[in-house]
Amino acid sequence: MTLPKAVVLLSGGMDSTTTAAIAQREGFDVHALTVCYGQRHVVELEAARRVAERLGIRRHVVIDLDLRAFGGSALTADVPVPKDTPMDEIGTRIPATYVPARNTIFLSLAVAWAETLGARDIFLGANALDYSGYPDCRPEYLEAYARMAALATRAGVEEGARLTIHTPLLALTKAEIVARGLTLGLDYGITSTCYDPAPDGAACGRCEACLLRLKGFEEAGVPDPARYQAAHA
Repeated sequence: MTLPKAVVLLSGGMDSTTTAAIAQREGFDVHALTVCYGQRHVVELEAARRVAERLGIRRHVVIDLDLRAFGGSALTADVPVPKDTPMDEIGTRIPATYVPARNTIFLSLAVAWAETLGARDIFLGANALDYSGYPDCRPEYLEAYARMAALATRAGVEEGARLTIHTPLLALTKAEIVARGLTLGLDYGITSTCYDPAPDGAACGRCEACLLRLKGFEEAGVPDPARYQAAHA
């Protein structure tokens, strides 16, 4: 039996890895899309490749789209990555690591590939609970994007086909994401979450992405298998 195809945006981090595994569990033939957008944490690209190989994803495409031409983010410009943010302040404002229109750009690429594949499903590891406050992770944004995609694609206009954007982690805490991934047999040691890793890939343990990840593993009651810099270990 031929499985329905789905495009999964795969960054190599904990959330997108869990999302890819969920898509597979739900019976989709996963096609993984990773974007090299000039991010300072480029080590996540290798993590994405490891994850795709480990999950046995048949096709993994990496697209180069250098957003450093625009800058405007601590991830794409010479702007310090926030460190040691108090946990109760994370998510209360849009941080310097927000990349302008990143999810809109990534989803547009995913929609384009889905059209060529004849896929009607896209999976995105957006999370609206334990997250850094990015506006393009909110449910109302994702719902609006899906409506727009139906107006902007040939399949939507000629066939009335509706594209579904799946966000299985949207209402989960990081601890719940960890627990879900472990039930799926995931090895989070091959993922990369840090926004400011060392050249050898060791996580800083202090950026908001690391703090949220560490919180998730602590609350899940399991050790984080990621490799951290000596100052944090």
